[in-house]
Amino acid sequence: MGGKNPYIEQAKYTPAAKKFKVTFIREGKTVEVDPEKIPYGHDGLPGSILDISSGFHMGLDHACGGVCACSTCHVIVHEGLESCNEPTEAELDELDMAPGITPKSRLGCQCVPDGTTDLVVEIPDWNKNYAKEADHQS
Repeated sequence: MGGKNPYIEQAKYTPAAKKFKVTFIREGKTVEVDPEKIPYGHDGLPGSILDISSGFHMGLDHACGGVCACSTCHVIVHEGLESCNEPTEAELDELDMAPGITPKSRLGCQCVPDGTTDLVVEIPDWNKNYAKEADHQS
């Protein structure tokens, strides 16, 4: 993954055990998440909304590399939030810096759904990364 932030309590989460769907509403796209393919990328917690977004090229920005050190991966989980892990104090502190937070706001790098229900997620317009680099092969 993108690394760990040694200055915060690490988030506790239950990885998904079955396939589930995530709808990114502004993108108008629904993706099926296969737990056997997690992690999709190298940023954020494995199976996090950031990881899923990266794997399906949804353009969720993340300046710190997904280690809960900024608020650029702010998302709003409109449906399915109950299937996600609880936010840590560090996540809530970082969310305080994000514009337009709601009671359903989370940091995409820290929010890991357990796969028990489908999700509907909004990437706020201010956070949409429209500039994309080509995929790099290792």
